[in-house]
Amino acid sequence: MVWSTAYTPPSDPLVILHEDHEIVVVDKPSGLLSVPGRGEHLSDCLLTRVQAVFPQALLVHRLDRDTSGVMVFALTPHAQRNLSMQFEKRTTRKTYVARVWGHLDPKTGTVDLPLIVDWPNRPRQMVDHENGKSAITDWRVLKYGANETRVRLSPKTGRSHQLRVHMLALGHPILGDPLYAEGEAGEYPRLMLHSEELRLKHPDSGKGMGFRAKAPF
Repeated sequence: MVWSTAYTPPSDPLVILHEDHEIVVVDKPSGLLSVPGRGEHLSDCLLTRVQAVFPQALLVHRLDRDTSGVMVFALTPHAQRNLSMQFEKRTTRKTYVARVWGHLDPKTGTVDLPLIVDWPNRPRQMVDHENGKSAITDWRVLKYGANETRVRLSPKTGRSHQLRVHMLALGHPILGDPLYAEGEAGEYPRLMLHSEELRLKHPDSGKGMGFRAKAPF
């Protein structure tokens, strides 16, 4: 599938999974930017939609435009600092569900391949053993389909396009990926990648919390 620059964000209503005095957690739809892009035509994004309801909302992390699922926003500068540090120190736990091309075998494993931006073809990323930054992903097969595998992915690092490039490197691109899937694997209505669960410590109480959103595919 050819990468498209056309931006037609979905009109799905905002789905709030949790809100309190420090954070708001939402279920991001596929096809919506996390933050504004360059130009007025890329101004519609999850951040501005959240700020329409919570004007004080602050960005903490991002999901790719075509990835759906759980995202947390801070409602105070303190919460933003605290949560940003949790992501930076990798104490948060993120779990994704994906449908990938072919039958992934063995049923569990780890991808440890360093990644770097593929400058002539950006925003694509690529494996680079000399200059790439460390990127690690655990996988677990959930079930097999006719010519696909449903898999749970747990990134240990947070590199751009990490899950997409790691699955491609295994020979099992994520279905519907406009950048990395070719032929039949790319002929799906959306990128079949969803952030299913996010676990973190509440920035005020320090209590461990988990937020889930079921995959829509």
